[in-house]
Amino acid sequence: MTTITATERAAAQAYLRLLESTQAVMTDPRLAPYAGVMLTSPMAEADEALRAAGLAGNEDRLLRLVSTLRASPTPPPGVPAPARDLGRGRRG
Repeated sequence: MTTITATERAAAQAYLRLLESTQAVMTDPRLAPYAGVMLTSPMAEADEALRAAGLAGNEDRLLRLVSTLRASPTPPPGVPAPARDLGRGRRG
């Protein structure tokens, strides 16, 4: 059984923030010209979180974590998230 660790959860959440920020910037014609500047911080946050969780280069695992997070409600602050069975462990 594979569980979502705190660092994996943080990485998946950082990825989702980057995805949402990118969508917001790229769909607003007034913001699109500033995409590089506006997305620098979310990209750096996601990169660091992915490295810290050992998910850099492991898109399969990351996307399974993201799917799991989106499928389940976020627990209130201070309440640990339930462990999830995500199948196979990390690759490579």
